[in-house]
Amino acid sequence: MTAIFATFVSSLIACGVYLRLAKSWKILDRPNERSSHREPTPHGGGVPLLIAFAFGFTLMGPWVFELSWLFFAAIFLMLVGVLDDSRGLSVAVRFLAYTVVSISTAAVVLNLPSSSITPWVLLQWLCLSFAIIWALNLYNFMDGIDGIAATQCVLASLGAAFFANTHSEAAAYTLFCLLLAASALGFLAWNWAPARLFLGDAGSIPLGFLLAGLAGFGATQGFVSFAVWAVLLAAFIGDASWTLTARLLAGKRISQAHNQHGYQRLSRHWGSHQPVVLLLLALYVFWLFPIAWFLHTNPDKAAYLVILAYIPIALGMAKTAKLT
Repeated sequence: MTAIFATFVSSLIACGVYLRLAKSWKILDRPNERSSHREPTPHGGGVPLLIAFAFGFTLMGPWVFELSWLFFAAIFLMLVGVLDDSRGLSVAVRFLAYTVVSISTAAVVLNLPSSSITPWVLLQWLCLSFAIIWALNLYNFMDGIDGIAATQCVLASLGAAFFANTHSEAAAYTLFCLLLAASALGFLAWNWAPARLFLGDAGSIPLGFLLAGLAGFGATQGFVSFAVWAVLLAAFIGDASWTLTARLLAGKRISQAHNQHGYQRLSRHWGSHQPVVLLLLALYVFWLFPIAWFLHTNPDKAAYLVILAYIPIALGMAKTAKLT
């Protein structure tokens, strides 16, 4: 617990120090017609967040190879994000980096070097690679209002740690999840509405990657199933998937920046970011977490429970689609 608290405090302090530096260095996200904020705000807060996470990671090592891989791959993605935030990388370069990391991470998580390569294993590799690519992109899509991405990270990481803690061999996995939650919570103190600091691509991409990688590793090890992770991340998966599908059906470019996600429509309708994040918190506490807990203890009912978890999200997305 000391290391987890130290990670939280170091994140809180590092983000505060970075905020002062970002202001003096003019590392600012300036609002445009698609933005949900009105004032120039420092971005790149994912860097001090991940530095704090690295502090906790180093403090509690050594780690199993798969978790070490996730950590170093996340740091690499952070550096790609820094370049993108500062210089603006092309879509092709970003996609290549994301694809290479996702495919190699899926191979590590599935332990392909020592596995027999069968059609079933190749299918698993393909599906997990796609899931990781989709997760890191959707997390970037969903980081559009104050506090929402960090809150989802804290909730999902704590939920996964809670469920994994029931397995005697999941101590390292549980600790990794808790360190991630602690570092995101320290950042959230500066990102809560009205936000003084944004994640930027240097934070949203690595966080999405880490959550997807933890889902893959946890499922293959039998700690936390994919179905449980699908419920823990249902709000983000549901919103991003619905919005992407709607844009595809409307013939719009999916790579084009926009502000038509359900959470963005709600924030404009309510005139504030905070109620949307509080809605996410309430949805998680009173609906998604209880379903995830029941699913974790009754895996034979996974299909029904996952569908049940997504019903209010689908209904909510249908309703928000009518908002401007």
